[in-house]
Amino acid sequence: MAQVSLFARLVRITDMMGVFETTWEGRVGLDSEVAQLRRGDLDALSTLLARYQNRLYRYLLRMVRNQAEAEDLFQVTWIRVAEKIHRYDSKRSFEPWLFALARNVAIDHIRRIRPESLDEPVAGDSGETAAMRLESRERPVLDGILERERTGRMAVALDQLPVIYRELLTLRFEEEMKLEEIADVLGVPLSTVKTRLRRALDRFKLALETKYPGEDWRTRN
Repeated sequence: MAQVSLFARLVRITDMMGVFETTWEGRVGLDSEVAQLRRGDLDALSTLLARYQNRLYRYLLRMVRNQAEAEDLFQVTWIRVAEKIHRYDSKRSFEPWLFALARNVAIDHIRRIRPESLDEPVAGDSGETAAMRLESRERPVLDGILERERTGRMAVALDQLPVIYRELLTLRFEEEMKLEEIADVLGVPLSTVKTRLRRALDRFKLALETKYPGEDWRTRN
């Protein structure tokens, strides 16, 4: 499956009203599909699956780093959607709810298959694990290092990070979720998301500098 560039941004020159109309129409379509599914229309499930197929699979692949496992978890996630859609609060955004379901499926799988990966010690923290580490600061280290030719190296470095950091960077920069949406997905306070993000960015930058010494991974404008 072709992978989208890790933190690539497409430079687009568009008419702003056209962008607004497209976004509004997409939102209305999504709300309609969710409402149909809540009424028991399984055709709507297929439509939603197609809408989120690439993004949700990519997120799960970042979590488990195994294509076959990601495919299985993708299917399990949509089974969970069908089972739990009656509990979905329509006042909430559907997307964070969906990714939260996928995250729970992935975490349960990791705990069952590779529990040690959730308890990976973080260097210099006196026994503190990645799953326990929540506090830090935030800074936009990734801004300016988005060159296409370095995407492959960034993906390699990302895969070396603990799952707690991989998932956060994936949601923020691949899925382009707002911090509030990420907090909803992870089920943690916004302040925790901010502190984890800074820690994840620092660890990601360190991984790049360690694996590819001599290259400048600082922010570029």
